[in-house]
Amino acid sequence: MYRKILIAARGEIALRVIRACRELGIRAVAVHSRADSESLHVKLADEDVCIGDAQPAESYLNIPRIIAAAEITGADAIHPGYGFLAESATFAEVCRSCNIDFIGPSSELMERMGDKAAARTLMKDAGLPIIPGSEGAVADERQAVELAGTIGYPVMIKAVAGGGGRGIRIVRSEEELSSLLHAAGKEAEVSFGDAGLYLEKYLEHPRHIEVQIFGDGGGRAVHLWERECSIQRRHQKLIEESPSPGIGASIRERILEYAVRGAEHARYGSLGTVEFLVDARDDIYFLEMNTRVQVEHPVTEMVTGCDLIKEQIRLASTGASPLLDRTPPSRGHAIECRINAEDPERGFKPSPGKISFYHPPGGPGVRVDSHLYAGYVVPPYYDSLLAKIITWGETREEAVSRMIRSLEECVIEGVPTTIPFHLWILRTDAFTRGEFDTSFIDALQSARTQGDPTA
Repeated sequence: MYRKILIAARGEIALRVIRACRELGIRAVAVHSRADSESLHVKLADEDVCIGDAQPAESYLNIPRIIAAAEITGADAIHPGYGFLAESATFAEVCRSCNIDFIGPSSELMERMGDKAAARTLMKDAGLPIIPGSEGAVADERQAVELAGTIGYPVMIKAVAGGGGRGIRIVRSEEELSSLLHAAGKEAEVSFGDAGLYLEKYLEHPRHIEVQIFGDGGGRAVHLWERECSIQRRHQKLIEESPSPGIGASIRERILEYAVRGAEHARYGSLGTVEFLVDARDDIYFLEMNTRVQVEHPVTEMVTGCDLIKEQIRLASTGASPLLDRTPPSRGHAIECRINAEDPERGFKPSPGKISFYHPPGGPGVRVDSHLYAGYVVPPYYDSLLAKIITWGETREEAVSRMIRSLEECVIEGVPTTIPFHLWILRTDAFTRGEFDTSFIDALQSARTQGDPTA
């Protein structure tokens, strides 16, 4: 087992990994920017190293400084968390060249799955159903126009190296295509350093279902059930739950089988997620594979009773994990709400500032993953996620009821948060019935703007 792990992340995920290390008897090293010197992950780590100024390029994205911190502290491995360098094949390869284990899949697989067009081809070869689209990045606008005409509008422009909802545009006519291609390419270049774009058919009103997978890198993988991720705003997930309330047993079985087949074909090693869209006719389409731990992994932990981060570390360190022997049963229902420092009344404007008071919820079936404390200053340089509240119940009704109660109990003063927005969603009749898709938030906000009293 590793003796020491450096965590190349911040916020609640850094704390999550520190806690897993503590339970495994592994020392944890926190790296941090100057803006995060008082962050909770720094206070709770066994060692900490300041790696630069507040801007991510000077700290959390600075590979030489992170590697130097690992070498200075004698870390055996690096855990990237999610975000920043978590899906950087370059970072994984640099770790390997410096004889430091990267806790995640191989750099070669990350590079292949990080190229969304290449990932589509690989999964098509594995027999997974693929959304009609380009086989690779489009060469120019002329090719894009021809392809869109063949696929049929509406189409979706997506960044080849995309993630987090960036570099995506919906095109409903040829007249829109040129300007939206240009805008998506610029955003992709700024966000990922790669302006490559590909096209695929845009599915109207699908559900977004993802499957947690765990593989040994040698062709063996297991699924850890699915998560419903359709409650999104601007392609960013807000609420996740398991099991999905909107798919039947036969659809679930097919999705889980596809996910395992794809992971085994790719020879996936470590934790990962295979994502799908399910349309109104219950047709299933592969969307993408994420080669990292997901923000919403606690949902799966709550219904399976597994500590996914500990098993990810155990597999990377020893090459084995009991989790690979069988899929654990899924019990009850879990739901997660992401609480951000954003003001819903001002277009979800990020709202950094000092936390003057913090009281997390508690009680049966409630888990809170957060790096907050009273007096903490939320910096303006990073993602606005403050906390994840996860609730579990024997039934979906009980899990949702506990979530509403937990959101009402949670007190965060000093900055606006999305708690009122979550409560609004959870209390709608459509959410209660489980009748929603990826357009749910847009439709709800539109109805509210138009004065619909049921919204």
